[in-house]
Amino acid sequence: MSPGEARGGPAMSPPGSLDVVATPRRAALLLDPLRRRLLEELREPDSAAGLARRLRLPRQKVNYHVRELEKQRLVELVGRRRRGNCTARILRATARAYVISPTALGGIGSDPRAMRDRFSAEYLVAVAARAVQEVGELGARAQEGGRRLATLTLETEVRFASAEARAGFAEELTEAVARLADKYHDAKASGGRTFRFVFAGYPAARAQG
Repeated sequence: MSPGEARGGPAMSPPGSLDVVATPRRAALLLDPLRRRLLEELREPDSAAGLARRLRLPRQKVNYHVRELEKQRLVELVGRRRRGNCTARILRATARAYVISPTALGGIGSDPRAMRDRFSAEYLVAVAARAVQEVGELGARAQEGGRRLATLTLETEVRFASAEARAGFAEELTEAVARLADKYHDAKASGGRTFRFVFAGYPAARAQG
């Protein structure tokens, strides 16, 4: 085995694609500029010493922050590298991307049930935030049980010629959803499982520049 070859530690399985962060402590780590930079750099495995060299920061400082990330399972050990008489711990971010769940905000997080205006942007954002929270929790449970979470995502863009056309589309969509829900919903189904569907629309953001 060559001096620079990694050995020992957990197997090098691919990192998860997305981590929904649900605790205040983990969210705070993501919001810290230096720790966020370290996570970005650790999308590819490296040691604390390697990070310190690349970022031109004191090794002790980098090592401290990496340890904090590791404690909160944002960074994981994937191997060890022997160089001379020293063994470096090789670490990697646990996911390719992160999303902060409203759960991390506790009582100040958004709640669509507390909003009366169902046509407001605030209500749409609250519903989207609830989806992040619920799918994050369900995804974590499924992963722990070695299962795949069943989901469905539809996305498209429609350019309306007028406000009247937009209203017509909304009316037909509402009728279609009501018809399908009435056809497939079975409140008495033994062993059935309820799914939440969210249909939302908003003006597409224009590219900057």
